[in-house]
Amino acid sequence: MADNAQKPVLIVCGPTASGKSALALVAAEAFGGVVINADSMQVYRELRVLTARPSRDDEARVAHRLYGIVSVRDVFSAGRWRALAVREIDTAHAAGQLPIVCGGTGFYLKALMEGLSPMPEIPESVRRRVRDEAAALGAPATHAALARVDPETAAQIKPGDSQRVKRALEVHEATGRPLAEWQAEARIAPDPAWSFGIVLLSPTREATNAAVDDRFRLMIEAGALDEIASLDGLDGDLPALKAVGVPDLRRHLRGEIDLETAVALAQTATRQFAKRQTTWFKNQIIADIAIKTQYSESICLENFSFIREKMLTQSG
Repeated sequence: MADNAQKPVLIVCGPTASGKSALALVAAEAFGGVVINADSMQVYRELRVLTARPSRDDEARVAHRLYGIVSVRDVFSAGRWRALAVREIDTAHAAGQLPIVCGGTGFYLKALMEGLSPMPEIPESVRRRVRDEAAALGAPATHAALARVDPETAAQIKPGDSQRVKRALEVHEATGRPLAEWQAEARIAPDPAWSFGIVLLSPTREATNAAVDDRFRLMIEAGALDEIASLDGLDGDLPALKAVGVPDLRRHLRGEIDLETAVALAQTATRQFAKRQTTWFKNQIIADIAIKTQYSESICLENFSFIREKMLTQSG
């Protein structure tokens, strides 16, 4: 690849259960690619089934990166993901492979394509201290504490959004600067040689809802309850334990609701999540190709001429 050549990066995105992983797999096989995860929950190694990570058979067919790389005990961030994703994209380009970034976490995709404000890593000791203090104080008092040190950020976050409140407090505790100040700094821009091509899976709401319900039932059959049971005793405020479906199945395992109720609640929550994702992609992403149906190999292969023409020819 010449130094001045454009470096193609294929983005495969869409709401949950739309078939992104299957499309990315077929594209990787067709064009010598590597699949790079852009789903904030699929980074957690203990939640393969419940986050619908690619199967081990799929991972054996083509290289998959950034899947199952951290423990649910870890608090992962968009900044950490972006740094790892950039490294994987550069590695793929150096090896003559097409990087295929696949996922439905809009903030991750925006961070990759548009850049991200510089933000230091937060030491685990600071995270733990802020988390413990927040648990002792409660949500209203924790939000009030944030308002004292970072009123601009506090004004943008509801007291009940505990994860974002604690994140802002962690940043101030670790750096002595408010989160709003960090976010005002110039963004770390993507490589100007990168050329993004975006394929958006955008099936109808009815098709997505049906796929969500079917997939969740299959997750239960595949051992999702065992995954959740293995997390017993962990702090429910950890981001991984707020993944769609996890709180409802944990309630079942604690004996609070029966399995049928837990599954119904989880399916409803997942359908609502898919609706929010669909709205976000409609408003935030300009796709080169929008496939307005559930994934099928034949339909996606019809669109692969786009990848060949727009993506691969630019690397010559």
